[in-house]
Amino acid sequence: MNLPGTLHSDNSTPIVTFEQLAAARRDWIDQVLRPWCQRASLKDLRLAELEWFDIAGRADTHATLWTWAWERFPAIVHPDLPGVHETHPVDVILKDGVRISGYPDARRSLRGMLVLVETNHDGVMVTHDAVAVDQISDVRRAER
Repeated sequence: MNLPGTLHSDNSTPIVTFEQLAAARRDWIDQVLRPWCQRASLKDLRLAELEWFDIAGRADTHATLWTWAWERFPAIVHPDLPGVHETHPVDVILKDGVRISGYPDARRSLRGMLVLVETNHDGVMVTHDAVAVDQISDVRRAER
């Protein structure tokens, strides 16, 4: 029986101790919040960003919300680093079929917008227009 005002985990076990409360929050982050970030639209991610303190506590949005959003494309994230991973060139396939290649620019890839840079055939650095996380169909490590 659930008493009014008593916290329960998903399996209806009463949460009594701080350790149980912390474990339930970690489970919620791992099972609900992080997967949601990996699927949400840019619009919803930006709405969540406005309320992130209330949703996730003092967690930095760059290290959590936006990194988790990019995890839907494993080729551009590193498990131990926040944001997009710049080390390897990638091929980005947009939902409209357009393909963009280059290195992710972590400094410019902010708030769900991915910026790629590459050197063209003349040796000139080219910066591609930013693309939204929900415009992207797939990201693969480029064959160079």
